[in-house]
Amino acid sequence: SQKEIIARQEAYLNKFEKSSFDQILNDPELYAFASAGGASAFKSHCATCHGTGAEGGKGYPNLNDDDWLWGGTLSAIYQTLQYGIRAGNDDTRVSQMPAFGKDKILTRDQIFSVVDYVLTLSGEKEKDTYAQGKQIFQEQCAACHGMDGKGNHAVGAPNLTDKIWLYGGSRQTIYETVYNSRAGVMPSWKGRLDENTIRQLTIYLHELGGGEEETENGQEPITE
Repeated sequence: SQKEIIARQEAYLNKFEKSSFDQILNDPELYAFASAGGASAFKSHCATCHGTGAEGGKGYPNLNDDDWLWGGTLSAIYQTLQYGIRAGNDDTRVSQMPAFGKDKILTRDQIFSVVDYVLTLSGEKEKDTYAQGKQIFQEQCAACHGMDGKGNHAVGAPNLTDKIWLYGGSRQTIYETVYNSRAGVMPSWKGRLDENTIRQLTIYLHELGGGEEETENGQEPITE
């Protein structure tokens, strides 16, 4: 009966509220309950931007892969959901890439040189401008993206070596990104969704995108 269904849901919810993420992951029934709740919440609140299948689109991350701008651990996903990205609160995620062309930091030719170098990081053939582009990258870009171009979760800098592009990976599109910068916004869900729903979404997204493990101190493991 409907009454029995409601009672069962309340029992699961009561247990869910008292459980840590680790305990939920290790309890098959509780994990299934959280995943189902997260899937429902995703369709209601996230699919408008990320798509019903979470495949994303231009400017909206694909949440099915394991490419995480701010990290894919449960704690990282939870923080992103709570406070958003450039959402106008004190705890929001904020990254700022300079508009290298608009702000006249680099010339047009310099931007094309660094774009061509960036494309080699993901396997494109080197061009005559390789040396100049590499030098510009090391001076202007490596502080966030790393000398190897593999990005940095701490500052939301994307990995430039994996051929996964948020706004597109063509030479012209990357030029536009470097010239004008990008500044996507994700809302803060704290206060808009209840705590249980945010935690269920965290579990669901972690499962969906091949979430990363955490070390004992709650940080992502360091990989080579």
